Amino acid sequence: MTPRTLDRTPEVRVPRLVGLMAVDARESARARGLHLEAPDRPDFHLTVVEYVVRQYPQPGAEVPRDSLVHVWFDFGEGDGGGGVREPRGPVPPGGGLQRELDEPGAPGTAVPRAATATLGPP
Repeated sequence: MTPRTLDRTPEVRVPRLVGLMAVDARESARARGLHLEAPDRPDFHLTVVEYVVRQYPQPGAEVPRDSLVHVWFDFGEGDGGGGVREPRGPVPPGGGLQRELDEPGAPGTAVPRAATATLGPP
């Protein structure tokens, strides 16, 4: 019997790591013979559930085995994110609730209301 030899080609394709959790990205890279580095996470070896948002080299690139692949977990300044979350125009017309609560009757006519007594000292 001859021992099985693993296919150790000198070049490997970089897997798509964007969208994977840190633990899964490390495992996927390790399975291909690659190493990961996260410039925005000095404690990368402890990171588990954060998601990869960028990688370099890009998926599908051929690199030498044992190469370093950089992954990021945060978007850089101006590189995405949620954008502006405050409402922008057009603004709804004014008086919406007030129009709904108008008293019945002809428009522009006042409806008499019952006089209210003011409570004061006895």
